[in-house]
Amino acid sequence: MQVTNWMSWEGGVDMVATTIAGAEQPNVIVHIGRVVHTPLGSAASGMVFYQPDPSAAPAFMGFVSTDPQIGAYFGPNIFAGTPFENAPVLTAKIEVFTSLPGGVGCRVSIPGFEIETTLSELGPLELVERPFGAPLPFVQQGVEAAAGQMALTINGESVAIYPVPVGLSGGPSASWSPTGVYSR
Repeated sequence: MQVTNWMSWEGGVDMVATTIAGAEQPNVIVHIGRVVHTPLGSAASGMVFYQPDPSAAPAFMGFVSTDPQIGAYFGPNIFAGTPFENAPVLTAKIEVFTSLPGGVGCRVSIPGFEIETTLSELGPLELVERPFGAPLPFVQQGVEAAAGQMALTINGESVAIYPVPVGLSGGPSASWSPTGVYSR
């Protein structure tokens, strides 16, 4: 397979959840890398989405990055053909914590919001290889550990969340991924 677009990361903290018990469709996504590498360069980056009221517009949605040029790469080059293809880019301050007792986490600050996640009860690290279209239009390879517990805080207030059956790229709903790559 010839690769035309790619991104790789170090220190990935990924959480896909819902604020509605029993719902299968996520209304919370926090998908962050301490460093994300692209053909344009490298920066702390990721994706955030929060729609607490499913009948209203999201409170926030977009690609986040400490470098807006890097953030702008993701939609048309990696997430083309998905609802995120034309998502806005939000300049962010991003911190990833890998030395929490028994877990990992991240803090993302965007205009009007401070989003913090904590993942704990991490399982063993496993090698993953997810094919194109399962469920997103890229191949994923990497190392990840599923999280048994996850927590979300927005602007200092704890938000009750529930895992969804499948995460953003077809794996667990919450995971720590020390390294990986998306390619298409």
